Amino acid sequence: QVQLAESGGGLVQPGGSLRLSCAASGFTFSNYVMTWYRQAPGKEREFVASISTTGGTTNYADSVKGRFTISRDNAKNTVFLQMNSLKPEDTSIYYCRAWHLTLSDYWGQGTQVTVSS
Repeated sequence: QVQLAESGGGLVQPGGSLRLSCAASGFTFSNYVMTWYRQAPGKEREFVASISTTGGTTNYADSVKGRFTISRDNAKNTVFLQMNSLKPEDTSIYYCRAWHLTLSDYWGQGTQVTVSS
């Protein structure tokens, strides 16, 4: 059974940091590109960051570049999103996605991040 379980969300003040984790099971994690998305109330889901299968290539949305860092540990089947210098506009539900060129992709249930004073 495929599972992607996000954790690490919460309430943080502007300028603070959070580290999200997404633990994967039920598929060959190291064969999948891993991606973080987010969705704020009333808005469409948007891309945040992605990391290649080996971790050698990363991409970021312009809105988070320089503040967020995506990483992965293939031995632990986990992808991370380190979020620094958080802003109120980063408030969203954050989702991880496992993507493969030819196979089905998978989504987690999401974790809420709220940035507020």
